[in-house]
Amino acid sequence: MENLALYLFTLLAAAAVTGLCLPVLKHFAAPYLLDTPNALKKHAAATPVIGGTAIYLATLVALVIIRFITNFPTGTLHRLRGILMGGTLIFCLGLLDDLRKPAGVPMKVKLLTQMLAAAALIFYGVHIEVIQAPYLSYPLTFLWLLALTNAFNLLDIKDGLCVSQAVVCALGLALITLPSEFIYVNFGALALLGACLAFWPCNHAKEKIFLGDSGSTFLGFMIAALSMGAGYSTRVDYGFLAPLLIVAVPLYDTFFVCLARILKGKNPLKGSDDHLALRLSRAGWNNRKILISFMFAATLCNLGAFAVTRASLSVVFLLFVTAAVFFSYVTYRGLSCK
Repeated sequence: MENLALYLFTLLAAAAVTGLCLPVLKHFAAPYLLDTPNALKKHAAATPVIGGTAIYLATLVALVIIRFITNFPTGTLHRLRGILMGGTLIFCLGLLDDLRKPAGVPMKVKLLTQMLAAAALIFYGVHIEVIQAPYLSYPLTFLWLLALTNAFNLLDIKDGLCVSQAVVCALGLALITLPSEFIYVNFGALALLGACLAFWPCNHAKEKIFLGDSGSTFLGFMIAALSMGAGYSTRVDYGFLAPLLIVAVPLYDTFFVCLARILKGKNPLKGSDDHLALRLSRAGWNNRKILISFMFAATLCNLGAFAVTRASLSVVFLLFVTAAVFFSYVTYRGLSCK
């Protein structure tokens, strides 16, 4: 019961800090952090990209506060330091990218910084543990972090799309790991959840606020890092497959964009309007319908992830086959939308 109260406090503290930071940032920082419309971004006017800063500060402050009002078990703070250190590197990289728009940060600098963030996690003991050999575990850890950091960045193409996926993934992580002893995952996920919930309405308000690269990449990195710290296999041996379903929608969206670009003969790493959400928009779907559809799919995947940590092997196999059939169908229909 005490832990539940602390979890609720963490969520509410992060939400409160976000709510307090946004008007201050809007007054002092917004003039220097603006996202201007271009060929890919169709918003009506230059929009502040301060959401990521508010979410980062809220997550950091909430976890620091909870550190001083409770005693974490041995090892918890060690891993949490690595996550926050890596998350800070990714946030600063994204913030620099926002400040340097439209040119942005060179790809080599981005890759080097993401490698340093991954190294910080590994140094503090956060990595893929299902594979024991470091020469396999560490590269896979980097690829996992790289994939999700950039997947959430790619999702930030429609109002509320990236932050809503972060909400579903963070909630899924919190619920799936809540009974476990990996309490730093619980606190981290709930801090992230509270910050995202407080920011989300601002992404739809008349005077909108965007996440920016600082926000979308920070969310992706944090969810990737937290997803490696839970004891998914405490009940069944194949529970380690659960993270693949928790973040299935962001990963699938990246796969779809890359596939669509390759089929057009384009560089899969170069920006274009081949996002599934943009194709659906051109096919007549409004933003609300797109958002709800993405959230519904993510919710089903997270329910599947919960089942994977508890169900029989035959049920797990059926879940993954169903997911594969569903995403294959979406790919076929999505590619038919020009």
